[in-house]
Amino acid sequence: MAVATPAATKDIKVKESLFAWEGTDKNGRQARGELRAASQAVATTSLRRQGIKVKKISKKTFQGGSKIKEKDLTFFTRQLATMLKSGVPLLQSFDIVGRGHANPRFSRLLFDIKGKIEAGSSMAQAFRAHPLYFNPLFCNLVEAGETAGILDNVLERLATYQEKSLALKGKIKSALTYPIVVVVVAMGVVGLIMYKVIPVFDEMFKEMGASLPLLTQVVVNLSNFVVSSGAFILFAIIAIVLGTRAFHKRSAAFRMLVDRTSLRAPVIGPMLEKAAIARWTRTLSTMFSAGVPLVEALDSVGGASGNGVYAEATKKIKTDVSTGTSLTHAMINANLFPPMVLQMTQIGEESGALDSMLTKIADFYDREVDEAVAALSAMLEPLIIVFLGVVIGGIVVAIYLPIFQMGNVV
Repeated sequence: MAVATPAATKDIKVKESLFAWEGTDKNGRQARGELRAASQAVATTSLRRQGIKVKKISKKTFQGGSKIKEKDLTFFTRQLATMLKSGVPLLQSFDIVGRGHANPRFSRLLFDIKGKIEAGSSMAQAFRAHPLYFNPLFCNLVEAGETAGILDNVLERLATYQEKSLALKGKIKSALTYPIVVVVVAMGVVGLIMYKVIPVFDEMFKEMGASLPLLTQVVVNLSNFVVSSGAFILFAIIAIVLGTRAFHKRSAAFRMLVDRTSLRAPVIGPMLEKAAIARWTRTLSTMFSAGVPLVEALDSVGGASGNGVYAEATKKIKTDVSTGTSLTHAMINANLFPPMVLQMTQIGEESGALDSMLTKIADFYDREVDEAVAALSAMLEPLIIVFLGVVIGGIVVAIYLPIFQMGNVV
């Protein structure tokens, strides 16, 4: 496929669009391709200067599209690494992935990056123009790969890192989502019973004129409260959830408090700690093996850990390492890492195989998270069943107690 090179751009930035064209080249052979230009007329002029007789040209539009997910970026990195390893040219690789992707929004992103590279930007610079999708870790690794001439190897390591990181997040989400969904559904069912079912029985009990047992009276009173204040309760819950999320995004101090508290939480705290260590060590290993200097690598490691406590500690570790302290001693001073992590890091530093040792640590803690998730799921399932049995069963018993008592009297 022939690809036309756009004319040199001026200092004034003009919004460019992507145009698909068909025509014949100087030798009369059929050719087709794409180029970015400010307008269709500019695109046609640029093609003519290259000796291409244009038969058909049209502006490409990619309307709509869903949100670009982390999974899309991970799959793209793996595809790009595979194609570069196979000898496919870089721009053609972007073109293949962009054309074949099902999400128009992601296709637009890739064609925009391709256009910047065609205009003379480095690959890392093109990625940095989209910080919403490509974080500093991604861009720094790509830059290191371009500089060292090992872009395909770096992208392969980066794809592996993203896949493992995505899998780790998925495990944590699966462990937390199940109990939360069950509890929310149970609360909804109980609320519906309190709002619709109990008032019917309450009217029936009033017609009987008999005194209600304590448990039944408590349930009836709770039902009356839900009926009278249900809208306010629902609004308050929604406001608290949305307010907490907004405050969490805007307040660094609140995020730090949540992260610190979550690490100390029973049962789930140790699992989150292991996940943070796994991400921390794998990120550092990936960057260090790509040739990024240790001090520069630590810039991206803290944020990749997914926990503010480790991000804050990483800043101190970076300061210590930049003043000549070994990584192991800097990690000891942080007082966050278990003895096994410190010992293996020290062995890696002394043997010159730090990246390999950090990878082994990350693999070990990935397995630890797997086991923790399995244990948590096994423990939560019976607890949730007991919880639902007590709540739903208690309401049912409370409803039928007066009926049973009347039967005994009769």
